[in-house]
Amino acid sequence: MSRKTLYLCAMKRAIVSVINDLVTDQRVNKSCLTLQKAGYEVLLVGRKQRKSPPMDKRPYASHRMKLLFEKGPMFYAEYNIRLFLFLLFHRANLLLSNDLDTILPTYFVSKLKGNKMVFDSHEYFTETPELVGRPRVQKVWKRIEGFVVPKLDEMITVCDSIADLFREKYGVKCQVIRNIPPRKALPPKGDKTALGLPTDKHLLILQGSGINIQRGAEELVQAMALLDDCFLMIIGGGDVLSVLKQMVEELKITDRVRFFPRMPYQQMMAYTQLAELGFCLDKDTNLNYRFSLPNKLFDFIQAGVPILASHLTEIEKIIRQYDIGTFIENHRPETIAGTIREALSDDERMVLWKQHLAVAAQDLCWENEEQKLLAFYSSIERK
Repeated sequence: MSRKTLYLCAMKRAIVSVINDLVTDQRVNKSCLTLQKAGYEVLLVGRKQRKSPPMDKRPYASHRMKLLFEKGPMFYAEYNIRLFLFLLFHRANLLLSNDLDTILPTYFVSKLKGNKMVFDSHEYFTETPELVGRPRVQKVWKRIEGFVVPKLDEMITVCDSIADLFREKYGVKCQVIRNIPPRKALPPKGDKTALGLPTDKHLLILQGSGINIQRGAEELVQAMALLDDCFLMIIGGGDVLSVLKQMVEELKITDRVRFFPRMPYQQMMAYTQLAELGFCLDKDTNLNYRFSLPNKLFDFIQAGVPILASHLTEIEKIIRQYDIGTFIENHRPETIAGTIREALSDDERMVLWKQHLAVAAQDLCWENEEQKLLAFYSSIERK
């Protein structure tokens, strides 16, 4: 056996599981890079959909499974079975499960093989709007959560409010690791003309991979019909995009709203830095949204973009702490439009927000947050 083979066999190995196609999941990417810093050889496992873009080059290995089903109960069943078999027949010292939809195979394999397991809950999965309106399906996921989580010594999640829910419900130790982008990851600001963006309008931005129902996107588009001096960039994916595109056509505001597909993080941030306001308009219709701390909030902070948000617990806490934006009082399009006008017309307040954003960007960066995660992995190894 060669020295290289002996070294690889002796090296700690972590297999990180997630149910998406890996391309735009920045939290998972950061987790993998941090595991490498902690001394692990990393293998990231997910799926490949028919329309999935190619993977960018990364310093760790990845494996995307092609499935027969892409949605519905059969998709979840197929993925969990495939993931169980994959984990069962691949060497690992640590198994990292991202979100509830990968927890069962990870848990069973950890018990069968004696691997250490970490569960990272990116949201309060059982209270997402996709499940709240489907009580039978929600009941299944609650049973899965109730079966596994109480058996864990500790876990990770994204904010204090969700951590408190898990602690109170299951008595599990819960480390908060916020999903914050790296400070050094900011690309050069894009050029409006080169990107085909208007130079005579206020640029606004809504971005993310979860532009879904109950997140205020429909009302924001309706508000754009009242703002002839503004231009809205909508970047990303989600289940409400087709509705938004139809609304833009019906309202005859194609000159004020433009849709961009999911794109690599660096490219997206080049657009983001051009905006004068960014939006976090989720509605308080379920616990998951109430306690959400979305990636886009921290992307806006790193890009120096003031934020217009709804009154949600974790988002409001950060915006008020640093004074980096303002809030809508309701989701009526007229209210949103009026709040946008008020913010854009107050030059003194915009300058102040920009100054505060620079401070927030120094504090709220992955370089700081990562230290907590490294300490967490170190404590896991000692047990």
